[in-house]
Amino acid sequence: MKAFLILEDGTVFTGTSIGSARDVISEIVFNTSMTGYLEVLTDPSYAGQAVVMTYPLIGNYGITPDTESRKAWPDGYIVRELARMPSNFRCEGTLGKFLEEQDIPGIAGIDTRALTKILREKGTMNGMITTNEAYDLEEIIPKLQAYRIGDVVSEASCTESFVLPGEGCRVALMDFGAKNNIARSLNIRGCEVTVYPAHTAAVDIIASHPDGIMLSNGPGDPETNVSIIEEVRKLSDTDIPIFAICLGHQLMALAHGGKTYKLKYGHRGGNHPVKDLATGRVYISSQNHGYAVDASTIGETVAKEAFVNVNDKTNEGLAYIGKDIFTVQFHPEACPGPQDSAYLFDRFIQMMKDRKERKDA
Repeated sequence: MKAFLILEDGTVFTGTSIGSARDVISEIVFNTSMTGYLEVLTDPSYAGQAVVMTYPLIGNYGITPDTESRKAWPDGYIVRELARMPSNFRCEGTLGKFLEEQDIPGIAGIDTRALTKILREKGTMNGMITTNEAYDLEEIIPKLQAYRIGDVVSEASCTESFVLPGEGCRVALMDFGAKNNIARSLNIRGCEVTVYPAHTAAVDIIASHPDGIMLSNGPGDPETNVSIIEEVRKLSDTDIPIFAICLGHQLMALAHGGKTYKLKYGHRGGNHPVKDLATGRVYISSQNHGYAVDASTIGETVAKEAFVNVNDKTNEGLAYIGKDIFTVQFHPEACPGPQDSAYLFDRFIQMMKDRKERKDA
């Protein structure tokens, strides 16, 4: 069956329908990862977006037990070539069948490199995937231009708290659309991790007496999370160590009077270099975000810039002055991506241990 990808600038790509055959309008973004398509599909940060994979062959190792959440989140999926006969000893099915089961419309057989160049030059834009050959551009384009991502944090978050048992430090993980590997990265280091829904009140988190607080990644425009930002501010007023990733990093900056802005086409992939300003060392990182913190809007007495993106010099992390709080824009838990910065979880655990020692002294 033919399928069409229609961009809000009027560009149309023709390919083959994969997954669900229903029409969908979404924000079109691209990911440069060469592997890890299943982790990408199950990353809640993609809620409200359709993902273009720049690597030309997707699905060659099929579906494996490597999901990062309870379901697939993108509104649509766009590939150059879909592998229909996967080969892997862990394979449990095909990617095409997975898209059908998850009701995700997709399109294959288009020039994804050309599409990516358009998004890089013109910026992220909205688009429609449709199988309707009688589509009307004059009718569709106003709908594309009017599309806005809604309250996707509430959609992506868990609805009830749950615990991953551990014998070490007790961590409260705020789930704004968390990838599984954040809790897993803490849990394998011995931490007991309690995962809380996004709209949990700060007073309830504090009352549980955690040794540390983790603010997770998540989807959407950070500035729309007004009530969550207020709760994050209350959490930051305590002496509890806090580590924040991606959306959590942005929310913490907003809670301290900072500003965020939308990037032209975002950072999505497993090959983004970030520089640790304290050591000068550069790490290759996994990233998935369309917004960034404007570090110049954070007061010098509030926080200092800790990491910067080597490619475009955007902010990649902050260390807060006089507080046990540090935040990063990239994903130290990766999945998919390099494990270069996983040591940040060890830093967080050491912060929690140091606080416990001070309290016991």
